Amino acid sequence: MTTIQQSIFTFTKTTGLHYPKLYIFYSTNLLYWFKTLHMLKYTALFLLLTNCFFAVAQKGRFTFIDTHNDVLSKQIENGADLAIHQPALNFDLLKASDGNLGAQVFSIWCGEIYGKGKAFARANREIDSLLSLIQRNPGKMAFVTNSSELKKAMQQKKLAAMIGVEGGHMIEERMDLLDSLINRGMKYLTLTWNNSTTWATSARDEVTRKDSLPQPGLSEMGKKIVARLNEAGVMVDVSHAGEKTFADVMAVTTRPVIATHSCVWSLAPHRRNLKDEQLKAIAKNGGVVFVNFYSGFVDSSYEAKKQLFISQHKAILDSLTALLGGDDDMATIQLFTLYPAAANALRPPLSQLIKHIDYIAKLIGVDHVGIGADYDGAESFPLQLTDVSCYPVIITELKKLGYSNKDLKKISSENFIRVLKANEKKG
Repeated sequence: MTTIQQSIFTFTKTTGLHYPKLYIFYSTNLLYWFKTLHMLKYTALFLLLTNCFFAVAQKGRFTFIDTHNDVLSKQIENGADLAIHQPALNFDLLKASDGNLGAQVFSIWCGEIYGKGKAFARANREIDSLLSLIQRNPGKMAFVTNSSELKKAMQQKKLAAMIGVEGGHMIEERMDLLDSLINRGMKYLTLTWNNSTTWATSARDEVTRKDSLPQPGLSEMGKKIVARLNEAGVMVDVSHAGEKTFADVMAVTTRPVIATHSCVWSLAPHRRNLKDEQLKAIAKNGGVVFVNFYSGFVDSSYEAKKQLFISQHKAILDSLTALLGGDDDMATIQLFTLYPAAANALRPPLSQLIKHIDYIAKLIGVDHVGIGADYDGAESFPLQLTDVSCYPVIITELKKLGYSNKDLKKISSENFIRVLKANEKKG
């Protein structure tokens, strides 16, 4: 068999195309082969154009809204211009466009190393950095604070940018600072990060400091904060909240809550994930769970593999932590970027994440699940979900499971718009 005959054989076996006499490989009629190759050339071109057409059509059909991205912290730390390609980041405006990202809630976050006198200032610095980015790119982005503005921005093909504050410690125990963040356009408050406040306990602390916590759950001030958020039209985010805090929130809230970046405890029993009873409570309340892409919340085997990797590079991690002022979370992210091949080997398959979305949809309904990737806020994400350009692969996988276009639109964007509108002040 000649090289050219072998190539045709491989092509037909791969594509499944069966033209008359195509398998007669020992023909010596040169004119026959030229005609066959000519036909295959145009067939291949047709298939390529057809696939491109359907890819573009699918991208246009589904617009994505992501409730959690931590890139503002990195924008401040390294001065990255998010309007141009940033290979070291999960988010930039070019990737966002490629992924058909219609709206992004940017996380306003700082770790517990920022205490009183520092946390609120850090929050405002991050908000300022987002507004500056928008001012530099007015044709690509718009700052929005309600569902009407969000829809308008998306219709104009601009990225609708919102802010959510991740961690109640950034109000520094003061209601006036809470009001200040509300006035700056905060659309959700994550009541705690990993660290508890005096008025709400975190999932980490309810598990690791259970016996030493003075008062698990919401204090009276915590209940007042939830009431103020409800009144102001700001969504209450229960991601990171401990189980007692979660239960107290569900008892006092008058609006639908959200979990902006959480996964399913039954599939990956991590303290940050939600148990079935919590998922059902969110559905009963009319809220939405936005699924986190972080490998450690998606795959229960990831943490052990991560710790082994870290132990092999402990000296470097310690140096990075010192350089970053004690921020071990950011240091871990940086460590993983130094060893991309080893880090890539730790990533779970895309199918693991799809299981979390499918589990929630089946347990509490497709009206109560969305996407909150946590990009640029963690060191690892599943394979095929490297950055914000990758959202469409989720649609492809869910379609294989039989999800309708109507359901997929709810998951990709409509559920967020509904819960945002349900929290808005009436009149």
